[in-house]
Amino acid sequence: MTPHDLDLATAQLDPPFAAVDLAAFEANAADLVRRANGKPLRLVSKSVRCRALLERVLAGTGFHGLMCYSLREALWHAELGTSQDIVVAYPSVDRGALRELAAREPARESITIMIDSPAHLDLIDAALGRDHPRIRVCLELDASWRPLPALSGLHVGTRRSPVFRPRQAAELAENVLSRKGFSLVGLMAYEGQIAGLQDRIGTRFRDGLVTWMQRRSAAELAERRAEAVRAVRALTELEFVNGGGSGSVESTAAEPAVTEIAAGSALLGPALFDGYSRFRPRQAALFALPVVRRPNRRIATLFAGGYHASGAAGASRLPVPALPGGLSLSSVEGAGEVQTPVTGAAARGLRLGDRVWLRHAKAGELAERFTEYQLIRGDRVEEVVPTYRGEGKAFG
Repeated sequence: MTPHDLDLATAQLDPPFAAVDLAAFEANAADLVRRANGKPLRLVSKSVRCRALLERVLAGTGFHGLMCYSLREALWHAELGTSQDIVVAYPSVDRGALRELAAREPARESITIMIDSPAHLDLIDAALGRDHPRIRVCLELDASWRPLPALSGLHVGTRRSPVFRPRQAAELAENVLSRKGFSLVGLMAYEGQIAGLQDRIGTRFRDGLVTWMQRRSAAELAERRAEAVRAVRALTELEFVNGGGSGSVESTAAEPAVTEIAAGSALLGPALFDGYSRFRPRQAALFALPVVRRPNRRIATLFAGGYHASGAAGASRLPVPALPGGLSLSSVEGAGEVQTPVTGAAARGLRLGDRVWLRHAKAGELAERFTEYQLIRGDRVEEVVPTYRGEGKAFG
């Protein structure tokens, strides 16, 4: 979409506001399906955080079910009928939400919660009582890479499950199966060091090292994940084995042991997805800020804009000026709570009231800043839809 189309479609709106280019969004969804090569995709809700967009994706082909990041979020979607196949990707210690899950039979049939320790089962028993209804659970296998397994401190990837070895997965599965009130239905492993790490953003040496690590890690994980699945399936049948993320769709899809792939961020094409060699999503989500000051000829100051992404603090977590081209953030101020200066050749031509379009570093977190998205097709707004925030929902 051109700056002209964006500005024409939203001419009657006063920024700040956020927009989604539907053509880019749909193209990104189709590309994820292509990359999955026939394996179903489970839609990661935290990467979108807008129910209307989630429903658009689930209504298409190639996607089935949701992966939520909060049990309360999953309960909300189950009640509204967004999906009847929901996996909660992170363990929950929310006793009120667990009691609500146990009390609602349709929700119990739709929602699977994550565990990685007998302590999670103990907590559920304590919250619900020993004779609670049957709860669907998924076992999480740690997918990080340990180049020297004997040195557990050498860890490449996200810090998630303590279950690393296939034997540990089998032991936890045996513990689940020995208890009343639980059904083990799935196994999950998220390879963050592959799915969430760009391999084309630095020096040739840095990028080469990342590429080497990701290849070695993918090969190790494919073997270990398959062995863990065999070990658990020797004890009980599994409905699904979930893996991957938007950045590792190809390698995860190639694993016979994996039955579905989690993905979502690539739908909106955030700035942190600009540095992958394997794919390049289109820029689908942007937000507009107005020029409110001209401190000098070289600088235009925008209203607000301090929409930093989660993760380790650094420049990669800042929003990125997108349109007009040739703008950059000030290295001194960055993106601020009340103002964001931009510099560059294009700044000289900006006037008070002009718009600058920016992209968030991450996908779903933009929805935490705006109550609605303008869904744009061509040069018109096709629909205005609420984000989670616009529906009065905040799940942490």
